Amino acid sequence: MRGLLALLLLAPLSVGCLSFHKGPMPGEPTTARFADVDGARVRYIDTGEPDTAPAPEAKAKTDANGDATESPKPAAPATSSTSKPTVVLVHGFASSIEAWAGVVPALTRTHRVIALDLKGFGWTDRPEGDYSPEAQAKLVWHLLDQRGVKTSAIVAHSWGSSVALAASLQAPERVTRIALYDAWVYEEQLPTFFHWARASGVGEALFGLYYRERADERIALAFFDKKYVSERLVESVEEALDRPGTLAAALAAVRGQDYTDAQRRYGKVDKPTLLMWGREDIVTPLKYGERLTRDLPQSKLVVYPHCGHFPMIEALAASNRDLVQFLTAGAQEPRESTP
Repeated sequence: MRGLLALLLLAPLSVGCLSFHKGPMPGEPTTARFADVDGARVRYIDTGEPDTAPAPEAKAKTDANGDATESPKPAAPATSSTSKPTVVLVHGFASSIEAWAGVVPALTRTHRVIALDLKGFGWTDRPEGDYSPEAQAKLVWHLLDQRGVKTSAIVAHSWGSSVALAASLQAPERVTRIALYDAWVYEEQLPTFFHWARASGVGEALFGLYYRERADERIALAFFDKKYVSERLVESVEEALDRPGTLAAALAAVRGQDYTDAQRRYGKVDKPTLLMWGREDIVTPLKYGERLTRDLPQSKLVVYPHCGHFPMIEALAASNRDLVQFLTAGAQEPRESTP
């Protein structure tokens, strides 16, 4: 209680100190591509474009969020992009396109792959505004509109799963299939820190004082195998936290995480859905995967042992195999759960 009282006293001093940002940022990759979407400069990749180049098989270096320190260079499509179905990749909170470095090469053989840095993350702008899953879902659809994509499968991780479900509820006719890694989609998943951050002034104080602190300890929570928590990985996350506008955007995204109404509508998502979960995930425990497979009427849950919050890293081969099989399946798969 004393700690909360201290925060309330500090809050007035912190209000207004978190600023947003639009435009290029220091260290921006020279190869990054951007689109102007809803007034934001959005970084994306699209393997349907003729100038994409082949990528090494899942050898990208990763940072604390499981993001690669170098952008994935997707393999050039073997055929015209119009002959392949499209899949869009949606990263999680405080993450970016690089989270999919090991996944993109596996998907390009059968799909046109589009991935983006959501508003406020990666190298995309951090403008003032709405950062809710619903707003981010509209950003995804508007980018796909610009890319000439009418229908798409959606693959998402963690908080990005709430964006994927929002996108499906907004435009169900445009969604073919959904695959979610360790989904973060329920009000009950929100930590006390996030609830406190909703209060004006308190959120600014919390993020100003603590959001950059103990990055190494928070990173370690995401992995079962601590070999992934390297010094370089921690440094890359700290560098990302220092980008202009990051704290303000992260706070706005946290304040946009109100799932009370959304979680009542998950039963309306009638698309074939694959849920992939790390058995040892302590960020989004397996019980939420079991709950979600009950809420989504056409879902299947696959569990990966000795794996934390990032199956696309710690269970790369197995999760890629399952993802490709699911996305290329013509018929609806039976609902089942792996204990």
